[in-house]
Amino acid sequence: MAEANAEITSNEYINHHLTNWTFGNHPTEGWIVAETKQQASEMGFNAIHLDSMLWSIGLGVLFCAIFYMVAKKATSGVPGKMQAFIEMIVEFVDSNVRDTYHGTSKVIAPLALTIFVWIFLMNFMDLLPVDYLPVIAQKIGGLLGHNPHHVYMKVVPSTDPNVTLGMSFSVFALIIFYSIKEKGFGGFIGELTLHPFSAKNPIAKILLIPVNFILEFVTLIAKPISLGLRLFGNMYAGELIFVLIALMPFWIQWVLSVPWAIFHILVITLQAFVFMMLTIVYLSLASQTEH
Repeated sequence: MAEANAEITSNEYINHHLTNWTFGNHPTEGWIVAETKQQASEMGFNAIHLDSMLWSIGLGVLFCAIFYMVAKKATSGVPGKMQAFIEMIVEFVDSNVRDTYHGTSKVIAPLALTIFVWIFLMNFMDLLPVDYLPVIAQKIGGLLGHNPHHVYMKVVPSTDPNVTLGMSFSVFALIIFYSIKEKGFGGFIGELTLHPFSAKNPIAKILLIPVNFILEFVTLIAKPISLGLRLFGNMYAGELIFVLIALMPFWIQWVLSVPWAIFHILVITLQAFVFMMLTIVYLSLASQTEH
């Protein structure tokens, strides 16, 4: 695509690859599909990234379908290659949950499995050639009467902060839920207001409540923000490097993209693992009732 569209500049090429397929309410044109990055930004929060929704939901459905079919055909005898592979993933996640989570909830293991596999699949889209699916989308858009240069398609959902922060704030909601469930509402409020500083004198204790609340609230809200931005930042940087490599001459692309893709396999797996493990750790801390 970089060579086929020599009339566009490198900056335009990069911006095109990093712009989402956006549908939203434009201040002057109403509900439209954005044709430019400027139109998409002018929509603000009254917009949805169609490509992020398409690929994230599609990969989630794919994940559920594969696991369902394997579970339905599972045998207690000699397992097939796919069953053995799925069992290896399940055992890997289950062992990490047993070692890290110290509560009694039966939801944590399935949640951890879903997070790990789903994020891995979304990250794995980063290994596809950067121009392959966007060019197909442009050709389909051209057949439907759209200007190909106005057709956008980001195929890596985890490079969209809306997706990563959406997942992290879902985890945040579970943290609040388990904190209140295990400690009670009073215990949860006490955890936010009576730690880390405490005093035996009632007046001093009251005076320390605002300080404790500020410190604990910042710590609490930092969990989902750091969880989502960490995944977004690493995947966005990896995608940007692939786009920059695609701007180079064809023979250099293979020299650089293959080693980077091999290294990136470790990155996408590690990012899925880190998101899963931090989720387990945060929920384990939320379930502790020692204080």
